[in-house]
Amino acid sequence: MHPLLATRGRTLLYLAGWIPILALLDYLMWASGGANWVQNTEVLGPACFVFAFACLSPWPMCRVRPLRLADAAMLAVTWAAAATAASAAFTGAAWASARIEGRTAAHLDLLFGVGILLYLLSAGLHYAFLAAEEAREASLAMAEARTLARDAELHALRMQINPHFLFNSLHSIAALVTVDAVRAREMCIRLSDFLRSSLGLGERDSIPLREELALARSYLEVEQVRFGARLEFSEDIQESCQDCAVPVLLLQPLVENAVKHGIAGLVEGGTIRLSVERLGDSVRVALENGFDPDAPPPNRIGMGLPQVRRRLELRYGGAASVEAGARDGVYRVELRFPCESPIASSSRA
Repeated sequence: MHPLLATRGRTLLYLAGWIPILALLDYLMWASGGANWVQNTEVLGPACFVFAFACLSPWPMCRVRPLRLADAAMLAVTWAAAATAASAAFTGAAWASARIEGRTAAHLDLLFGVGILLYLLSAGLHYAFLAAEEAREASLAMAEARTLARDAELHALRMQINPHFLFNSLHSIAALVTVDAVRAREMCIRLSDFLRSSLGLGERDSIPLREELALARSYLEVEQVRFGARLEFSEDIQESCQDCAVPVLLLQPLVENAVKHGIAGLVEGGTIRLSVERLGDSVRVALENGFDPDAPPPNRIGMGLPQVRRRLELRYGGAASVEAGARDGVYRVELRFPCESPIASSSRA
């Protein structure tokens, strides 16, 4: 079925669009020495009504025979024949209407020529509409492909977190086994608790900040078994931020970096400070840790900070930012991103 015939409203709107065409035909007939506009309308009105539906016939043909340079000759013949047949029907309808009104049909040659032009114009408009539809569908398909690619990359980035963290934790446990088996056992227990909590998140893309903070504390409990009093943690969290949605395991790589590249290199240990505050419609998360500025740089760049940056970029685009730098023996990472409710965030994902 033609899209214009799908609903009564579209059909009536389409027929209303033929009123200016009828007025133009009335003028042409009058200018050619025909009757007045009332008489012309009585003859041309029914003919235009019939021809309006005839001008919808290019729809299936345009879909089956798209414009191709290789088929130009065949298309020209096809459309010439179709336009001739449709215009003949238009002229015949005008002639029949005139006979019913008891008048002599005049200027049928003019109507025939105008009918051919109108039918070919209709075919061109149908081709233009189909081209616009194809472009819109291609645009939607491209947008969907970009969304799927973004979601796949976000999923891949998240899947990197637990294996990377698990490798480091198992390495620490292996080192503790020969030195302090009791602490190694306790670390295994806390590690299992953390993994149970993080893996229990399933396929959730985001969680309330309070749950993300609980995961960060759970991770630090694992590390505190290894470092003991050398590792301290303080936090300053605004209550208004607790229900803001954040990507799952957003803070864990940053906290892990703070321990691995900061506290672990200090003989006397140090403190990891976490602060979260609301700035209008955004959330600012700041993580600070001490480090040894004289320590040699790591052999390779860690994955934590680049991964967090990429996850925020994929999720929020230019609305999020990540800043990191060291000053006076303190390394600071600051994140800013929109505060979304968990429900809105889930529907968006």
